[in-house]
Amino acid sequence: MEESWVNSAERIGADLHLELSGPGGRRAALIGALRDAVRGGRLAPGTRLPPYRSLAADLGVARNTVADAYAELVAEGWLTARQGSGTRVADRMEPLRHAVRRPVEAPPRARGPRHDLRQGSPDASSFPRAAWLACYRRALQQAPNEVFGPGDPAGRRELREALTEYLARARGVRTEPDRIVICSGFAHALRLLFGQGGGGVLRGPLAVEAYGLGFHRELLAEAGVRTVPLPLDEDGPRVDLLGRERGVLLTPAHQFPTGGPLHASRRAAVIDWARARGTVVLEDDYDGEFRYDRRPVGALQGLDPERVIHLGSVSKSLSPALRLGWMVLPQRYVGDVLAAKGDREAWASVPDQLGLADFIVSGAYDRHVRRMRQRYRGRRDRLVAALAEHAPRVAVTGVAAGLHALLRVPPGTERATVEAAVRQGIALDGLAGFRHPETDMEAGDGLVVGYATPAEHAYGAALDALCGVLP
Repeated sequence: MEESWVNSAERIGADLHLELSGPGGRRAALIGALRDAVRGGRLAPGTRLPPYRSLAADLGVARNTVADAYAELVAEGWLTARQGSGTRVADRMEPLRHAVRRPVEAPPRARGPRHDLRQGSPDASSFPRAAWLACYRRALQQAPNEVFGPGDPAGRRELREALTEYLARARGVRTEPDRIVICSGFAHALRLLFGQGGGGVLRGPLAVEAYGLGFHRELLAEAGVRTVPLPLDEDGPRVDLLGRERGVLLTPAHQFPTGGPLHASRRAAVIDWARARGTVVLEDDYDGEFRYDRRPVGALQGLDPERVIHLGSVSKSLSPALRLGWMVLPQRYVGDVLAAKGDREAWASVPDQLGLADFIVSGAYDRHVRRMRQRYRGRRDRLVAALAEHAPRVAVTGVAAGLHALLRVPPGTERATVEAAVRQGIALDGLAGFRHPETDMEAGDGLVVGYATPAEHAYGAALDALCGVLP
């Protein structure tokens, strides 16, 4: 099918825009326009021109006018004509230098790190291309025509139904399709919830963990939301210190970046706080599928679906390139979130939604997660073993789950180690970069190492390089 289309296009020739103006009639105008197109570089050497009949129809001139113009330009050497090959721009015809607008040269692309150990990304080389393509093709083949027109701002029902079943089974989420809104990821969800300049569904101040992603704090600040840091200890964020905030944003299954789940007593306490205050808990379930050395920790949302907004995406489990996420909302927020989203422009790609729905329903998503859970656990084990052998002064924490580890380095060595890593072409994050600027909490020196990011074949070299710069 594809090859026949290419051949057909070759037979028909290129589309050609020409302005016919000036004295001397249509034939002279056409000859002049073709000369200018070749001279100016719009028609490159070797370009095949449209057949007489096609160009005559496009320009509204007689077929003989086009034939005569082609013949004259062939005689002058501007064009060539061969039986079975059509009429083409002569190879030796070079455009005038002064007539060609030179393209603006792109700046040289910055060279990436030799070893990427930054947190936040899965192994891109492990994307399940064959399984995804099969599900995507099947979903498109079965899709009704209305899929390709304006749709539901909440997202395709096929995906919302698939997520309802999957999240209940895998994460203990209690919901129904009409309470799920599809978005383009966690950041998009925050923008929909908080809007710009305080005009969103929710308002601040918002309590957040004392260590977390600065990007999320910046996004909230742009929306006019003040964030209040909660200190952390071995049981997670100190939710007992919550006060009059209008909500709290947590990573209860696996605190980012220090690791560890929110203690059961604190899970209950934050729900009690939200009930008493009439407010809401935002649950960032960013890597809930990846558990290694402990029983899975269910979603906080399961304790009270009317007090928790559960936020998830496929950025860690599949790929951040898909730009697919979801909000599981209390019923009272659904209408306002849909109104904030609008009727059209803030949609996630509908074909991608259908592909993901099929990927989940067919079982391919579960198989992929199980396979990657095993692979990432193996990488985690290799990291721990390498550090034990080559950097015994460095303690590893937060590795019972997730795609990153926190390496506790000796006091006063974090910054120097990050700088040494940069010099050796290693990209990683220092713990200090995740600290809330207004917190009094000091978590000590550490490195946040993403062991999922490198391709499988490059992981060993990345570990060797890392151990070489550790104190």
